[in-house]
This record gives sequence, C-alpha cells and structure tokens, in this order.
Amino acid sequence: MKTTFMGASTKQGYEIAAKSREIVRSLIDEKTKNLTPEERSIVERIVHSTADPEYADITKMSGDFVEKGLEAISKGKDILTDISMVKAGINKYSGNINCYINDERAIKLAKDQEITRAAAAMELAACDGFEGVVVIGNAPTALWKVMELVETGSMNVKAVVGVPVGFVGAAESKKALHETSIPNLVTEGPKGGTPVAVAAVNSLINIIR
Repeated sequence: MKTTFMGASTKQGYEIAAKSREIVRSLIDEKTKNLTPEERSIVERIVHSTADPEYADITKMSGDFVEKGLEAISKGKDILTDISMVKAGINKYSGNINCYINDERAIKLAKDQEITRAAAAMELAACDGFEGVVVIGNAPTALWKVMELVETGSMNVKAVVGVPVGFVGAAESKKALHETSIPNLVTEGPKGGTPVAVAAVNSLINIIR
C-alpha cells in the first residue's frame, strides 16, 4: 500500500502535498514557533486546507485540548458532528462518527422546543449517551447547546472542536467555549467552517496513526 500524505496516494500527489506543506510552514513558521509539535501540525493542516495563513493567528487551543483529544481518539471514542458535511470529511477513523441533523427525532425535537435542528441534534446525542469528541463547523446554536449540556452534566464530552462560521453568534459562541474548562479548539471571530473543523479532527486522527 502506498504512503498517503495529506490525502495524496500517488507520487505526483505526494509531491504536490509535500510542496504545499513546505509553503505553509514558511508562511506560519514565526507564528507557530511557541506551539508544541502536535499543536503546530494541527494549525498547519488547517492553513493547508483553507489556503489562509490567518488561521495561524486565530486558531486557539486550550492547554489540554491535544492531550484529551488524542486520548479520546486513541480509545476509539465516538465523534459527533453538527452537520453531515463535516461527518463526510472525517476519514481513516475506526470509531463511530455520528450526526443527528437529519434524524427524524431531532427534527421533531426542534419543532417541539422551537430550537434549531443543530441544537436539537446535540440534545438527542446526549439522550443517546454520547461520549467522545464533538466537532462543530457551522452551527453556533449547536455549540451553545453542547456547553449547556456539559454544564448540567447531561453530556460526557472529552474535547470540542468548535469552529462555527458566520456573523451571527459564531464569534460569541467560540469565545464562550474557550473560556470554559472543556478541552477545546476554536477560531476567533467569524471565520471557521467545515474545512477547518475537518482539518482539525483529521489532524488528531493522523497523529494517532
């Protein structure tokens, strides 16, 4: 089996990926010099996936994020995503990857409680006994709900990748998460989204592999 590197599986693909990583490192070297090797690899992957060096400035991790995230991944704990697109982007993981956004129960719960489906999906996951890593790339309401569920002891979260994108509630929800005791990775401001969320969790998986 051929070695893969950032999704590459052919000689040409490997060369392109290696060159891209070299460029990324040259762009963010000074910005990441105080990070651990694991933290640096996560930031590099995010910048590589977005082609945006600013993520080296706005990506913030709690001191225990890498440790707790890797511990959960190595034990095969479940991963919970806010939307199907984030779930589809996570690869080479032997554990379960769950997304309840299209679950009929979540749709009904959202209607009954007059909340977003993304928030309802988090509540449903908690009811189903979720324990593991939460990865949120799009819905601030899902992130708020996760924090609420953790605070009330209703959800056993090992770490959270909280990078919802947008101009309404995204920055506020990420700031609030980063101020909690939950092991977390966030991006400051409105930037974030599926590529960032996927890059962060895939980087953790790749470190374990």
